[in-house]
Amino acid sequence: MEDCLFCKIAAGELATEFIYSDDQVVVFKDINPQAPVHLLIVPRRHIKDLNNIVETDAELIGHIYQIAAKLAAEYDIADSGYRLVSNCGADGGQSVFHIHFHLLGGRELQWPPG
Repeated sequence: MEDCLFCKIAAGELATEFIYSDDQVVVFKDINPQAPVHLLIVPRRHIKDLNNIVETDAELIGHIYQIAAKLAAEYDIADSGYRLVSNCGADGGQSVFHIHFHLLGGRELQWPPG
């Protein structure tokens, strides 16, 4: 997608420091953090939102969860707890229409979330 912010970031077209990067995903700090640890896990391939995941995306989604657990351990929030969130649609809080996951932790997270 030519005008997709996260596609541009994943392609290296915008200066962004990656916390983690592989052939499937990039991870970087959220520019408006809501917790002491607030990372965005973004697939390199454009998928608009959760409603557009197809069966062949199962491996990618599993990989994202594995990366989240790995980063939670690296950021020392695995034992105390963390949240992995993906907003879907405008009413769900999605502002960039490229699927991504927020890894949040480092403080007690409240429920309900919003």
